[in-house]
Amino acid sequence: MKACFASQMREVDRAASEKGGIPSIVLMENAAIACVNELKNDFKELKEKRIAVFCGKGNNGGDGFAIARHLSNIGAEVSVYLVCGNEFKGDAKINFDIIKRMNVNTDVISDTENIGYIIRSNDIVIDAIYGTGIHGTIDGISYDVIQEINENSGYTMSVDVPSGINSDSGEICGICVKADKTVTFAAYKVGMLMFPAADYVGNVVVADISIPDYIIEGQGIDINVTDGKFIRDNFPRRMNNSHKGDYGKALVIAGSVGMTGAAYLSSQSAVISGSGLVTLAIPSSLNGAMEAKTTEVMTLPVDDIYGHISSDASETILKRTDKVDAVLIGPGLGQSSDALKIIKNVLNASRVPVIVDADGINAVAKNIGILSDCTCPVIFTPHTAEMSRLTGLSMDYIEENRLMVSKEFAEEYGVTLILKGHHTIVTGQDGEQYINITGNPGLATGGSGDVLAGITASMVSRGINETKAAAMAVYIHGVAGDIAAAKYGMESVTASKVMENIPDALRQILQVEKQK
Repeated sequence: MKACFASQMREVDRAASEKGGIPSIVLMENAAIACVNELKNDFKELKEKRIAVFCGKGNNGGDGFAIARHLSNIGAEVSVYLVCGNEFKGDAKINFDIIKRMNVNTDVISDTENIGYIIRSNDIVIDAIYGTGIHGTIDGISYDVIQEINENSGYTMSVDVPSGINSDSGEICGICVKADKTVTFAAYKVGMLMFPAADYVGNVVVADISIPDYIIEGQGIDINVTDGKFIRDNFPRRMNNSHKGDYGKALVIAGSVGMTGAAYLSSQSAVISGSGLVTLAIPSSLNGAMEAKTTEVMTLPVDDIYGHISSDASETILKRTDKVDAVLIGPGLGQSSDALKIIKNVLNASRVPVIVDADGINAVAKNIGILSDCTCPVIFTPHTAEMSRLTGLSMDYIEENRLMVSKEFAEEYGVTLILKGHHTIVTGQDGEQYINITGNPGLATGGSGDVLAGITASMVSRGINETKAAAMAVYIHGVAGDIAAAKYGMESVTASKVMENIPDALRQILQVEKQK
């Protein structure tokens, strides 16, 4: 599923008309029908429901007029409120003239003295004031109307995007409608997936308004929203005539004194996610504890120094990298000088993809130049603070420019980047990006990143392209977190509970029936 900027969506609409032969008013009609259908999903009966439709003067308002027509035809008590005057053109004017002939109640809002009362007296509010083209800061009557909607509406549906968000950046243009549901058309709009706008969109539905796939694909849009179909299309199938070696061999280099949990969570998550063989390289002094903790994961005790992996372990580790399909390095590794040497040696010698996580990222951040001698595909998994160390950019700047910062780093260093956070962004070295929409705040807990790193190692070990593997892992991790939150509540989600729910997540995503 694609996510586009406003200019790209305009090109999609234009191409649908010029290349696809679909009149723009047909797209408006389909958009209106999609919104009405979503209202039917949320309310058992719309007949006699009191519905207020707030409309602007552009095509978003035109969508609102068409919605009002359909609602009136099924018996709803519809009133249309014109927020930006009563002068319209094009498709919006056609639909406005139709509802006037139908005698649908329409009022121009000249002041907002009674708007709060009007909103409270309606069961449903439709926000069709501003679309994707808004710029600047909302003020005047529009500001007051949106404020009243937010304070008084019991249920608000926004058409395409909530009025007041910058659909490219996710910034709020002074004020924004806080929707219960947003029905957006043909593709996600990038801004609605960024913050703070993501807090205003409510439940987002991407509606098919009959724009053919070839039109959207032809625009060269390189931002995607990961969904279950993407996972199913790329997840390797198990064959009857197969053995454990066919499902990926992963080497996890992790753990130090006080941080054996990270080693356990990352390696065990790789097993649970489907890797055929997982080996954990662990400081020898911790091997006994890890052997007692793990059953399916094999351990490789290596030279250590004060409970940390020693640089003397390089030869042993590098020999093992030749026998696996993917390497994960960093969870709980510690930040010793030996750790940096191990990471540098692995990156210089590995012939298979390497996932660099946690302390591995911190080590590389101290000497980013080691990537210049790297011989293998690399996946980084930073959260915002780690990304700040890697780039030297402030955390605030990174948060405000997540897509751009991710793309620039991935392209400059030729790596795949998982920039973690709510709506984690995965970026390939070719600039292709995937935004994740699974997961919840319960995942903000110690060890959650170790679970994600393990799932990523598993996907990569199965031979999946690094960028797709990373996007799949993030999605699976999020679904496992959502299942854990549903079972235990967000406050009680732990990394181990997320890991334990990976099987249910995979079953749900891959649509495998649970045996009774």
